[in-house]
Amino acid sequence: MFTVILSGREIFGMPLEKTILDKNFDHKNAEARIYDWWEKSGFFTADPQAPGRPFAIVIPPPNVTGNLHMGHALDNTLQDILIRYHRMLGDNALWAPGTDHAGIATQNVVEKALAAEGLKRQDLGREKFIDRVWQWKKEYGGNIVRQLRRLGASCDWSRERFTMDEGLSKAVREVFVALYEQGLIYQDYYIINWCPRCLTALADLEVEHEEQKGRLYYVRYPLEDSDESLTVATTRPETIFGDTAVAVNPEDGRFRHLIGHRVHVPLTGRTVPVIGDAYVDAEFGAGALKITPAHDPNDFRLGLAHKLPTIKCIGDDGRLNAEAGAYNGQDRFEARKNILTELEEKNLLEKTEALAHAVGVCYRCKTVVEPNLSKQWFVRTGALADRAARAVRDGRTVFVPKNWEKTYFEWLDNIRDWCISRQLWWGHQIPAWHCPNCGRTVVSREEARSCPDCAGALERDPDVLDTWFSSALWPFSIFGWPEKTADLARYYPTSVLVTGFDIIFFWVARMMMMGLHFMDETPFRTVVIHALVRDAGGQKMSKSKGNVIDPLTVIDKYGADAFRFTLCALSGQGRDVKLSDDRIAGYGKFVNKLWNAAKLALTNAGEASAGERPRPETLPDRWLLSRLSRTAELMRGCLDGFHFDRAADAIYHFVWDEFCDWYLELIKPALYGEDEEARERTRRSLLHALSAILRLLHPVMPFVTEELWSKLPGAGGTIMKAPFPGGDGETFVDLAAENDIGFLMDVTKAVRQARADFGVPPAAKLAPLVKISDPGLRAVLKEYAPMLLKLAGAGSLEAAPEGLEKPREAALAAFPWGEVWTPLAGLIDLAEESRRLTRELETLTKDAQAAAAKLANEDYLKKAPEEIVEETRARLKEMEVRSGTLRRSLAALKEMER
Repeated sequence: MFTVILSGREIFGMPLEKTILDKNFDHKNAEARIYDWWEKSGFFTADPQAPGRPFAIVIPPPNVTGNLHMGHALDNTLQDILIRYHRMLGDNALWAPGTDHAGIATQNVVEKALAAEGLKRQDLGREKFIDRVWQWKKEYGGNIVRQLRRLGASCDWSRERFTMDEGLSKAVREVFVALYEQGLIYQDYYIINWCPRCLTALADLEVEHEEQKGRLYYVRYPLEDSDESLTVATTRPETIFGDTAVAVNPEDGRFRHLIGHRVHVPLTGRTVPVIGDAYVDAEFGAGALKITPAHDPNDFRLGLAHKLPTIKCIGDDGRLNAEAGAYNGQDRFEARKNILTELEEKNLLEKTEALAHAVGVCYRCKTVVEPNLSKQWFVRTGALADRAARAVRDGRTVFVPKNWEKTYFEWLDNIRDWCISRQLWWGHQIPAWHCPNCGRTVVSREEARSCPDCAGALERDPDVLDTWFSSALWPFSIFGWPEKTADLARYYPTSVLVTGFDIIFFWVARMMMMGLHFMDETPFRTVVIHALVRDAGGQKMSKSKGNVIDPLTVIDKYGADAFRFTLCALSGQGRDVKLSDDRIAGYGKFVNKLWNAAKLALTNAGEASAGERPRPETLPDRWLLSRLSRTAELMRGCLDGFHFDRAADAIYHFVWDEFCDWYLELIKPALYGEDEEARERTRRSLLHALSAILRLLHPVMPFVTEELWSKLPGAGGTIMKAPFPGGDGETFVDLAAENDIGFLMDVTKAVRQARADFGVPPAAKLAPLVKISDPGLRAVLKEYAPMLLKLAGAGSLEAAPEGLEKPREAALAAFPWGEVWTPLAGLIDLAEESRRLTRELETLTKDAQAAAAKLANEDYLKKAPEEIVEETRARLKEMEVRSGTLRRSLAALKEMER
């Protein structure tokens, strides 16, 4: 261990004289301590009265039932990177957090807990059940918030909201009543998606469609006035009791003459009319369609057009009702089997065919959804959707990547009215009251008790609002709307929304509609859409596959910094994140690389301070500060453009390849030499560079950078309030220094490559020659050759004398400035090396041909798992690169043997 003695200031409540820099960064000890200090110090808290350009993000509120998963981790890491970056830019940055009450999910969790006690919610009654949910929320609802803290999320927890807290409930009621008064909310009978398990309506977006193998049943409907019958094809014979017509296409010559006649509905004793409608596809099935307005959305629309009656034959519990006669009380799928048996016995089932079709299931419990005629509350979305689409088309809100705008437009341009009522107990109860005497409905901001028409007692509508209704108000309700608060005036519209593509419809579009309608401004300027987090093979994570990676386990093992950096580095726009343990471990090594570099700097700091402006005079200092200036500007551009992966790549390669591998080696003679002035000058540059590196890395790796910042001489307070490097006009860009050090790097890489390409043993000392005419570069080579010997693994390194020709048995590397010759005579057997490389190339060629043949095989591409195909593609690419290297080496050997 190294003890670092610094100034007498304190941080995390500990005098720095007692601070010990361990061998490696101890994330398990440091993270909770640092986060607690941040939070208690109020560093996350925003002040609407403070100066600075407002930069606000509202967190996509996770379900109160939730635990941190990979989607949350990616989403919140990217948000935290942006909020920390903008704090360091001096912006008035606010990240407003909160959780969602998650109607169906939360009610299901509490109902399961009740079931374990042998109870149902009905046993408690509505009021006591809701009390029980609040109790559950108090005990368990904070898990996700605590887990976000472990990730390092720098939310302003003093502003934490819940979608059912008092303020947001007021906003929800205000919006509902206002929309109702404007004629944009109405109640009507309509075919809705109904979950018989959850016993609630579902919006179209809450229905998932699964490809399933089914059957198409051809059923005979006898004509009333002849011995003929009309054959109808259906996938749902159990709805036959709800049929109120049979439809044919009026252009279909087979059936045109039957329009206006009546047919017997099998098993019912009823007759219904044959109607003509161009909607009917004459090519599907037998060309005739049974019309069941109460149990099919398309049939419902046909029923309205033709003024057909509706008969509901399946109840809310998924069982057939009294309209089904002898099948009353049977489950819909059980009844289907029994009905088919009876149809067959009565010679009314003509045939059946296999049919693959998409079946809608509840997104929450996966029960097959039942199209159900029900009285529900709806929002008229036409005008709202038009305005939301126009705002993106006009560029007032921009999607990143831009291609997601197409998905947004496709939904808004084809939107249907939004069913907002849910038959649940947990949620925002609809502020409507009904009079059982005269049928009057009262919608009110305040509690309504008596009917304004007949003075009768009113009954509260039992339904609650769709969870997404309150979520749609989040960007302005979170700031106190409908009150005119300082937060609302300062931070709305917000700057950026970071979210997944899967809720563009559910949430993004609806926030746009509501924000524009009630605030007359878009709720955010930019929508950053990130991709899915998949496993290393590109597969979606799922418990059934056993490939789920738990973020908390990762944080325990590698630390939040390594985990966050991995997510950032893999977050290319429009590209899924393929996560693996190896990648996270690799960035864990990067954390330790930074730690060890800082340790070297701190133990050699002397009296230097990071606050002193450096005076770079030596080539290494000039080069390093030039590269640092350019990296800072590159990172600013990447973060401003939401290219998180490019920002991570830029700082990673600067720190590892340039600062650690080159600069720290190049300055050792000055650091450890006798020239005191040179040593102090180098120390100032070193600490300046370390300070800037920590600040550049802080948005991505907050914990280790804060820990090292606390030990950096001349650095005060918290790093999150320190200025982000660059952008101040001060630059150390020095292209001449970059050119000179670039030359030394070229030489070193050429020698290393020659050793690797030609199988030179590690112990063998090479003696490369550098052919160069530029006198300045010759001087640079002479000065730094002793340092390059170790880096290049060479015994000697010098410029080739004027007029010397390249030795025959020497590897050649050509550059714009000249050539590097690496003599191989006596180090390898040229003939044997040629044979070895030829054998390797032959094997590699066969393997590459086999991989290419697989990828050209359509069956392989269709049947092989996606991750195996991707692995084959990657392997082929690697083999092609290696083959190119082998061919170049063989060509070089052939030239040497002449």
